[in-house]
Amino acid sequence: MDKQILLERYYSRLVALERRAPLTAETYRFEIRRFLDWIEGENLSPDCGLSDVTRYLAHRRGDDGIDSRSVAKAISALRSFSRFLEDEGHSGSAGFASLLEIPRRADRLPQVHRKEDVDRLLSLINTDSPLGIRNRALYEFIYSAGLRISEAVFLNIGDLFLSRKTARVTGKGNKERLVIFGPDAAFWLKRYIDEARPQLLKGRAGKALFVNRSGKRLSRKGIWKNYCSLALQAGLSTKLHTLRHTFATELLAGGADLRSVQELLGHADISTTQIYTHVDSSRLRDSHRKYLPRLKSWSEEP
Repeated sequence: MDKQILLERYYSRLVALERRAPLTAETYRFEIRRFLDWIEGENLSPDCGLSDVTRYLAHRRGDDGIDSRSVAKAISALRSFSRFLEDEGHSGSAGFASLLEIPRRADRLPQVHRKEDVDRLLSLINTDSPLGIRNRALYEFIYSAGLRISEAVFLNIGDLFLSRKTARVTGKGNKERLVIFGPDAAFWLKRYIDEARPQLLKGRAGKALFVNRSGKRLSRKGIWKNYCSLALQAGLSTKLHTLRHTFATELLAGGADLRSVQELLGHADISTTQIYTHVDSSRLRDSHRKYLPRLKSWSEEP
């Protein structure tokens, strides 16, 4: 079967049968395209065996340098693809679906920023243009509401309730939730909607909240690229997702209960939210060692 046709049929299965979110389906399709390109170079067929798939994963680790988190995503995609091949009647595909083991993810504490660093980063945005006003509104909103990038991308103008400082977002698994944002984000969102967005739309109708210079929905890549440039100016080694981590950590440090933070972040399992309690404890220990160096560490016996 032609590779492109195979990929399109697989993508249709992900969306229609496995009920994957569009972003997850696109990620899986991209990973399987990599896999198919690799087996093509190795003169193998798509229904190759477990040993060949293991070699592919070793290639991804060694040559591409991906970490265990990315390996886990690749294995999830390959498991799904092997089930698809089995249902399509490819004879050799049944072997590796259940045998591939997803590596255990290392417990890494998420990176967070000090509030002063976030304020400095946001203040660097030049708001003399419609795109600058949009960027300030976008990043203030992501930080104030603790959004994922994909959640900001798919927001529509009708999902924003500016007077109540709330918005309806669609998170992982197409689950909707209500988020709250603060006065700074509200100020810049209002200015963006009143001034900048109409200029970017140029009289055209559009339902996307955040649009690019052509009036079309702003992409994940566009949001990420703009933020990377901004972080470079600020002298910070950071990812955009760090704003979400910082949001959660600041809430807990301010006294918010774990269940409320879970709801605001849209986590399905509270164990995912608990990582931020470790971050806060880590920051407390760092402060303790910095400002009380003559006292014993918390981890030492008296």
